[in-house]
Amino acid sequence: MDLVLSRLAAVGPFFTVPYGTEPPGEGFRPLSELYGPALEPYVAEVGRRIGSGPGRVAASTAQLGIAARLWSVGLGCAALGGRVPDLGADRVWWRLPGAGSLELWLPEPGRGDLPAGALGETVLGNLAGLDVRLRQRYGVSPKVLRGNAASGLVGALRVLLDRVPGGPAVSLAAELLAEEGPLGDAGAFVHEEGLGVAFVRRSCCLYYRVPGGGLCGDCVLRTR
Repeated sequence: MDLVLSRLAAVGPFFTVPYGTEPPGEGFRPLSELYGPALEPYVAEVGRRIGSGPGRVAASTAQLGIAARLWSVGLGCAALGGRVPDLGADRVWWRLPGAGSLELWLPEPGRGDLPAGALGETVLGNLAGLDVRLRQRYGVSPKVLRGNAASGLVGALRVLLDRVPGGPAVSLAAELLAEEGPLGDAGAFVHEEGLGVAFVRRSCCLYYRVPGGGLCGDCVLRTR
């Protein structure tokens, strides 16, 4: 797993995750804490940075960012090494730097790693606790949260395919986004060899409400 994570860092910043017995700096805490008492300050900071304020838009944006980071690490490891680190909320640590996106750290990434087919289970299992809190505290709908998770997965797939063509990444994503898959109601996914990946979600992440935000490329509002 160490070698895979080292190779994965070359794909891009969202795929880069430090690992080892000591965190790469101060301030890292388990994601399970972020999903508890640290959630409101985190959402407020996201809202401040994007200019939306600390409400539903910021909460949705925060969840989409976390989902994208987890999918990038999980899908990348599955594609490059055929295994997925345990991405449970108590196994992945986080911090938010003064500038830039959420940073992750994996202590002992090889302990309890999983087969590639467990990608959806470990990432969506992590997000489940976060989603409950976001629904309760900010009123973000389950449909929006599933759409965010799907959008984050497809975004990670696009970047990965640009750097690491071929491999099982497409089939893994397709299984999760298939009609009978855990994200099957989130949108329509198409992959055509030579043309790439297309996805249209059935919900909106609300980012268009950010000043100057506009519509995302996969937004349902583009097709209405």
